[in-house]
Amino acid sequence: MAHVDAGKTTTTERMLYYTGMIHKMGDIDSGNTVMDTDEQEGKRGITISSAAISTYWNYSNEKYRINIIDTPGHVDFAIEVERSLRVLDGAIALFCAASGVEPQSENVWHMGSKYGVPRICFVNKMDRQGADFLKVVAAIEERLKVVAIPVQIPIGSADDFEGVIDLIQMKALHWSDKLGEHTTVSNIPTDMLEEATQQRERMLEQIAAHDNRFLDLYFEDANRISEAEIIAALRRGTIEMNFHPVLCGTAHKNKGVQPLLDAVIRYLPAPIDMPAIVGTSLNSDEEQVRERTIDEPFAALAFKVNIDKHVGKLTMVRVYSGMLKAGTNLLNARTGAMVRVNRIQEVKANAYVNMLETQAGDICALVGLKDVRTGDTLCAIDHPLVLESIDIPEPVIALSIEPKTREDVKIFGQALAFATEEDPSLQVDVDDQTGQTILKGMGELHLEVVIEKLRLSHDLNVNKGAPKVAYKETITQTVEHREKLVKQTGGSGQFADITFVLGPRLDNEQGLELIDSTKGGVIPKEYFPSIKKGFLQAMRHGVLLGFPVESCRVELLDGKIHQEDSNAIDFEKAARDGFKKAALQAGPQLLEPVMSVEIETQEEYTGPVNSDLNRRRGTVVGIEDRASRKVIQAEVPLAATFGYISDLRTITSGRANISMKLSHYAIVPEHVSVALMS
Repeated sequence: MAHVDAGKTTTTERMLYYTGMIHKMGDIDSGNTVMDTDEQEGKRGITISSAAISTYWNYSNEKYRINIIDTPGHVDFAIEVERSLRVLDGAIALFCAASGVEPQSENVWHMGSKYGVPRICFVNKMDRQGADFLKVVAAIEERLKVVAIPVQIPIGSADDFEGVIDLIQMKALHWSDKLGEHTTVSNIPTDMLEEATQQRERMLEQIAAHDNRFLDLYFEDANRISEAEIIAALRRGTIEMNFHPVLCGTAHKNKGVQPLLDAVIRYLPAPIDMPAIVGTSLNSDEEQVRERTIDEPFAALAFKVNIDKHVGKLTMVRVYSGMLKAGTNLLNARTGAMVRVNRIQEVKANAYVNMLETQAGDICALVGLKDVRTGDTLCAIDHPLVLESIDIPEPVIALSIEPKTREDVKIFGQALAFATEEDPSLQVDVDDQTGQTILKGMGELHLEVVIEKLRLSHDLNVNKGAPKVAYKETITQTVEHREKLVKQTGGSGQFADITFVLGPRLDNEQGLELIDSTKGGVIPKEYFPSIKKGFLQAMRHGVLLGFPVESCRVELLDGKIHQEDSNAIDFEKAARDGFKKAALQAGPQLLEPVMSVEIETQEEYTGPVNSDLNRRRGTVVGIEDRASRKVIQAEVPLAATFGYISDLRTITSGRANISMKLSHYAIVPEHVSVALMS
């Protein structure tokens, strides 16, 4: 996991080569890497979809299986990182030796913390101009607020980068052959012995500061601590996330990857090192625990759905407990339905190999499952449980699309259904007023990739409108409202009467907070689900421009029913209509997505860049130096960033790098709001 262009796919490619999974190393620039299998990935030179593969590495005379997922670095595809980290036991965080900790590096790091994923760090691209290993280590500690412990230091940097010094065995490692297949171990160069000794002492001190068992050894005699004891302490600290070992190298130049593979086995957890999986019962909040062994009932989480032209629907799962054979029936905890596993397949990037069975710890693909989505729990029928699902981010950008030809009309709906099934961060809506199909996603690049994929995978060509911001609405004042629905025309009529207070939530959470303050059973309890449904339906389309209402608090105060004419649907309609009327009086405001923007450029362009940001309603929040360049950090409304990358290239004569990620939603300034509603 890393920022875009830190070298994730190249590093993965080298790992597969040295483990014997592939016999020729691909190259990003040539578009022929094993993990970037999508046609667009080859053309664009970026990873779009996370790719999984299983390989094996020999360490200390034992063979270990490693399941690797190579994730995208571009913020538009952050859902791929999110759902991968949800099911993994460990991660390698890559950092560019020249650029250091970049915005998406921070983003994915915090995702790893959210899911409790132990991490090791690899400072890649030590051959780049401006590479500074210790500066990157300091940046990791400062910006990510963690303890980073170098277990290696580089020998040279940029064009002079030769190899690394292993601080555990106190030896120099070199890779002199072109493919980097052979590691030469030698004594540390004399001119680096003092620095290596100091760095080793620092490493031992930091381990001792976080591990009492190691602290005792350190005080007894630091010089007599064995390599095995150092490695064991580093493993404990990494798994407990007390600190993170840091290695370095250059994957592109085939230097430093084998020690990284060793570090995966040494420091990152095996499934049995992780705590038991905790879920809940199917119909209650009662806790259910599964040990990560084959003796427990089967439990797995679906983290990705692929639609393959030849195989059909493939459900990627992480197996947490038990064993599963092909032909077995499982329970989908979300739907309560039984699903049959026709085949089990081991994943080899875009290739699949049939397996007779799968077991705890595996990542594999299940074939034949119907109505299974990202985040669904699949479990043994007689031992149901629900595992924590995967957070799906809200889309921030939208555009209208329509099929180009009559032939395209026939496949339009199904192709979009496949697209949203594969990518849960993608949404498809129909505009109630215009009837247009609206495609919503995480950014301009995201939607551009999706539309191109529709063409390549489904032969679907579409006309598209200009991108639009996915605004939200909120309310800022508290009002009391009574809504009375009476319709009596003989026979069965309609009647519902509710009084409620509508206002902002006090806890800053999103969604609807519904509080029942009625007394004496004036509204029967069986009507409350319908009342809640009515409010939620109304929140889907706000009162200003029809955008979703982000959050609100509704307190039911009173109500009445008619013994003959009232039913649940009447109260649903009363809640829906009452919300729309009350919201108009509750200070409705538009909210817009605000992006966190980081621009790296030369000092001479900081003035023009800042001026342009001000023109776009942007706010500069900081400027810092990084490897002889200026880094401008700013917050800019998403609406002002369309086409910004090409404008920035013009302003800086092509000498700028930019990254953006969603920061927060903010109230739209009045003059902008008026213009939008006019």
